[in-house]
Amino acid sequence: MNTGTASKHAAKTVKVKQVGSPMRRDHTQRETLVGLKLNKIGRVAELADTPATRGMIAKVAHLVRVVE
Repeated sequence: MNTGTASKHAAKTVKVKQVGSPMRRDHTQRETLVGLKLNKIGRVAELADTPATRGMIAKVAHLVRVVE
């Protein structure tokens, strides 16, 4: 029985806030913002801290800020 394993192994998360507009950007950057659950300035998303997520954040680093 694996009851409570999720609470024992709490996944690290990272909060990301969109601060820039995707207007006049490449479509891949817009799609990356949607993949990060961001599509309006001021939105904040809490995501799992994985290498894939970090790579997406790096791709649109000029449009987002990591919130501590």
